[in-house]
Amino acid sequence: MNSEQLKDLENSLWKAADKLRADSGLKASEYSTPILGLIFLRFASIRYNKVKAEIKAELEAQKNSRNQLKEEEIAILKCGFYLPPEAEYDYLLSLSEKTDIAKAIKDAMELIERYKPELKDSLPKDEYFKLYTKDDRSLPKSLLKTFKDIPEDATGDVFGKVYEYFLGEFALAEGQGGGAFYTPTSVVKLMVEVIEPYKGTIYDPACGSGGMFVQSSEFVDKRRAELHDDDTKDLMVYGGEKDSETVKLARMNLAVNGLRGQVVQANAYYENPFDSYGKFDYVMANPPFNVDDVNYDRVKNDSRYNEYGIPKNKSKTTGKQTAVNSVPNANYLWINLFATSLKPTGRAALVMANSASDARNSEADIRQNLIKSGVIDCMLTLPKNMFYTVTLPATLWFFDKNKKQNEDKILFIDARNIFRQVTRALREFTDEHIQNIATIVRLYRGETKRLTALLAKYQQQANDFEKQANKQKQEVEKIQKAKPTDEKELKRWEKQLEEADKQWKALTEKQNYYLGHINWLNERFPNGVYEDVTGLCKAATLKEIEEQDYSLNPGRYVGVVIEEDGLTEEEFLAEMKERHSTLNGLNNKAKALEELINQNLMAIE
Repeated sequence: MNSEQLKDLENSLWKAADKLRADSGLKASEYSTPILGLIFLRFASIRYNKVKAEIKAELEAQKNSRNQLKEEEIAILKCGFYLPPEAEYDYLLSLSEKTDIAKAIKDAMELIERYKPELKDSLPKDEYFKLYTKDDRSLPKSLLKTFKDIPEDATGDVFGKVYEYFLGEFALAEGQGGGAFYTPTSVVKLMVEVIEPYKGTIYDPACGSGGMFVQSSEFVDKRRAELHDDDTKDLMVYGGEKDSETVKLARMNLAVNGLRGQVVQANAYYENPFDSYGKFDYVMANPPFNVDDVNYDRVKNDSRYNEYGIPKNKSKTTGKQTAVNSVPNANYLWINLFATSLKPTGRAALVMANSASDARNSEADIRQNLIKSGVIDCMLTLPKNMFYTVTLPATLWFFDKNKKQNEDKILFIDARNIFRQVTRALREFTDEHIQNIATIVRLYRGETKRLTALLAKYQQQANDFEKQANKQKQEVEKIQKAKPTDEKELKRWEKQLEEADKQWKALTEKQNYYLGHINWLNERFPNGVYEDVTGLCKAATLKEIEEQDYSLNPGRYVGVVIEEDGLTEEEFLAEMKERHSTLNGLNNKAKALEELINQNLMAIE
């Protein structure tokens, strides 16, 4: 499923679901849980259907065996969960209109939880009865029909995107203050590609719906294929989330993607359910920004927060209440938490407000301690408008406690001009943008073979589209030669030629797209090794960072990035190419008109 098909699917599902929401009179906050529950159920069935035949075959093969496993035990080994017949999506869809559909869905959810204890009390159940009105009980069945449109070949990645899209739409429906701050898939993918959580334990103390865990799992699958590694996937995930409803969503997300681990409800400031200090191989999170009401007295002695220094307290008085000692800004509590949760060989990636990179007072002292400790590996400024519900500019922080080189340096990357415009108010990284940026980090680490492999991949993709384009060009020429003389047939021929030419141009554009990425990398790293690139990246020494008063703002090191027109370099070149083509066409028309005028004038004479 390509991005256009996915976008069409997301839009059609949302329009259908939103229409039903309007008919029910429920608020978005009341409607989101049952809808996301059905999306979970649909993808659970899709995943289960893919291994159903294997489960039956294994059950048959073990027949009469002394150590025969039960069907549900085989299913959990193959798929991570068991889906009884009464919990399958097609079964629910087949029930008649007269059936109590809400009760059937509730029963299905209870059956899933029975065989998957990690999901206990996480799936929506009684919420489906709220979809009934006094005069109409058709809404649950209508929703089942709506989400049947999610195709059987949809993967976990598609599930994640649909899931994220709906979460984002619900957040927008409730207003920026009502929705959570969800991390877009492309940003998470970039974080994963940089820290490369291949095996071990991964921790997200503000895990939301668990999207970072899913992307980590997909990275492991992809990397295993690249390395031809047949070892069993070994990635355990641990998540904490303050909101109880979001915890349920995270557990569903883990289950449908076959991930092993645990998500618990916890306030990371004051609770430490996994005893995180020095425990994890990887930490990833997008924590809340600029929180100013954390109780200083409750965190001041916590080893997770004071290894590099803790933001100094301030007194906060409300009315006649007793003054409370509060942390002025919790950003550096989170930054401390990520650094201290890592093993001596661990890596971390976190999203943080841009303001933290230059924060003053006690935060500046903490930042200086972090820099001198050598834990900070890379700082990356994101483009604006990357998030669904907020426009606050953000920076990615990357930690590495086991730097094998560059111990006295930090890599700064300014990615503000690298993006694809999705809508007027939303941008994202393409997969190629992600790989290009990750390659900068890999070159910085001395992994030059990864660049060679990426260039070879792009070249192969360009070659494939070139072959297809050449074949389509021949088809265009064939159609051109078959131009009919009959006026009725001429219109059909023109339409056929237009469509064939359109396909040829699309294939050529795709070929040029990959050639463009090859050029982008070769122009910046012509020798196949890392080097500083003005406006893009800079490996700054501790002395250079000290001269900048220990700022971690990439813009201070890489040079000026011009973003006035809002276009990426690729978009600018494409637009200039299109304008040049248009100009040539107009010039040709002008010449033809000039010749015609001359001929007419000569005829008059």
